[in-house]
Amino acid sequence: MQFEVWAPQAARVTLHCGGATRALARDEERDGWWKGDAEAGDGTRYGFALDDGAVLPDPRSRRQPDGPDGLSAVVDHGRYAWRADWPGRGLPGAVLYELHVGTYTREGTLDAAAERLGHLVELGVTHVELMPLCPFPGRHGWGYEGVSLWAVHEPYGGPEALKRFVDRAHELGLGVVLDVVHNHLGPSGNHLPAFGPYFTDTHHTPWGAAVNLDAPGSDEVRACLVGSALAWLRDYRVDGLRLDAVHALCDTRACHFLAELSTAVDALSADQDRPLFLVAESDLNDPRLVTPRHEGGLGLHAQWNDDFHHALHTALTGEAQGYYEDFARAPFAALAKTLTGGFFHDGTYSTFRGRGHGRPLDRTRVSAHRLLGYAQTHDQVGNRAQGDRLSASLSPGLLACAATLTLTSAFTPMLFMGEEWAAGTPWQFFTDHTDPELAEAVRRGRRREFAAHGWAEEDVPDPQDPATRDRSCLDWSEPENGIHARVLAWYRGLITLRHHEADLSDPDLTDVKVAYDEEARWIAFRRGDVRVAVNLSKEPARIPLGLAHARVLAAWEPVQTPGADGVLELPGESSVVLTQA
Repeated sequence: MQFEVWAPQAARVTLHCGGATRALARDEERDGWWKGDAEAGDGTRYGFALDDGAVLPDPRSRRQPDGPDGLSAVVDHGRYAWRADWPGRGLPGAVLYELHVGTYTREGTLDAAAERLGHLVELGVTHVELMPLCPFPGRHGWGYEGVSLWAVHEPYGGPEALKRFVDRAHELGLGVVLDVVHNHLGPSGNHLPAFGPYFTDTHHTPWGAAVNLDAPGSDEVRACLVGSALAWLRDYRVDGLRLDAVHALCDTRACHFLAELSTAVDALSADQDRPLFLVAESDLNDPRLVTPRHEGGLGLHAQWNDDFHHALHTALTGEAQGYYEDFARAPFAALAKTLTGGFFHDGTYSTFRGRGHGRPLDRTRVSAHRLLGYAQTHDQVGNRAQGDRLSASLSPGLLACAATLTLTSAFTPMLFMGEEWAAGTPWQFFTDHTDPELAEAVRRGRRREFAAHGWAEEDVPDPQDPATRDRSCLDWSEPENGIHARVLAWYRGLITLRHHEADLSDPDLTDVKVAYDEEARWIAFRRGDVRVAVNLSKEPARIPLGLAHARVLAAWEPVQTPGADGVLELPGESSVVLTQA
């Protein structure tokens, strides 16, 4: 088979393959590329030596059996016999479920996670969103420090396990979304700089030098990133990609990398005749991300909407530190603004940033399904000092209210694993760095970060302690017991309503009408013939719905339909969904 590698700065490149070595020749048609043939098949180990140096893994390796620092291995994607005849499942009408393979089950593998997919079918979600799977040092981690953008973390099961997972999900009618990280690569096991200008000092990010998207050599770097994205969609039959922190992709070129990527994904979608989509995590509040390319946008299909989360979180908890400050001044007003306009910061002043932030979303042109709404995510839970979920501090009634607002909004809802049964386990920040100096630096940095917010050092979990990961694993004995079972039934009921009530899946933001009382702590909104009312106060609320004849579709606590005056009597810390009778 033919091997090739981009190494523009090397004078000699040697292939080490299956115990043999051979010199590669320059590719006369592609500047900086080297190529050559060698006997190899699925599983054959290989690597490249530059200018007679150490043997390094392939920068575009499809498999790293011994971790990021080991030799690469050939992957023959044609060997896997796919079972599911899958037509694809697009984003409109979707309900997503964010899942971390390493803690979804105690086994922490893709095969073990696949055995639990039946739970998600019963829950009613449509897509599983897997947190990053690229190889990283050690066994356990969040996955955001991967180094081989085309490969699957071996302790999770490697390439074949991901195919089995996707196949099983598709057999059950579930789409699969994969979280990919293009804005930085892990500091440990990262050999890309030895091969070429994959990074540039032209820009700097929170993780150091930026991935090279616009400096000399960036054509090949961009091609590498696009190629890896297409490989997940093509070779593993994944349905969509979540793009981590796209605001950290520094690109000054006329054609932005994200537009190039969305163009390639749309072309693959047309070629394969199935929907494929890109969802961005963005801190920009810039509608251009999800605006079609022919209208001057970047052509991504959706983005996470942290503003909805922040407004909901402050209304539920009263927290007002950091980026919550502006939302906490009038949380119900902030919630109303996001429910009807998408963004809270749409050009308004951000105290956290010390400047104006965001741009208005044109509600007449942007479908609300392009914004993901959520009450909890891996970031919003795991980046708290102790990784505490909402269930650690809120009553079951308030958890039900959070679910109601998330699952009946016009946004595409997303849940974080375990949220649906008010999991009693935390989800903490954990690492398994094999480099002792890096491990200690991460440990000190984590404790220093939270000490600045008043946390005692001993109260911040040690990321390197195996117990930190173990505490973060879901407890599968919980879902069918006590209050966990009641919360789970509520989630299932709301998702069923969303699928069956056309008004709840309507993504038209202009049709959402909201009323609220900041002091009484209630909010109500209308979506077509459906009314949703949520009372976050401990005291009962009288909510003027203007609906005299109604039928209850779902209620956390027993509730009477509004009287002739159209006023709803709603118990404290409760919510209800009604429709025109």
